[in-house]
Amino acid sequence: MNCGLKESDFSEADLTEANFSYCDLQNVTFDNTTLLKTDFTTAQNYAFDPDKNYVKGAKFSKAGVAGLLEKYQIVVK
Repeated sequence: MNCGLKESDFSEADLTEANFSYCDLQNVTFDNTTLLKTDFTTAQNYAFDPDKNYVKGAKFSKAGVAGLLEKYQIVVK
């Protein structure tokens, strides 16, 4: 990881087109955050509710999608 943003709070921030390349986002809060076209493809440890954030056009890796499904308490293998 090139970037550590552990336990940061981005609630209500506008992160349009932000790039979280190689960032560790463990326990980061995204709540009512604008994540339009935000790049999470190489980020790790993020978990947030897409229903509570604006994520249109955001990019995720297949491995990272599990963090978007956490609220459903399902297991992705």
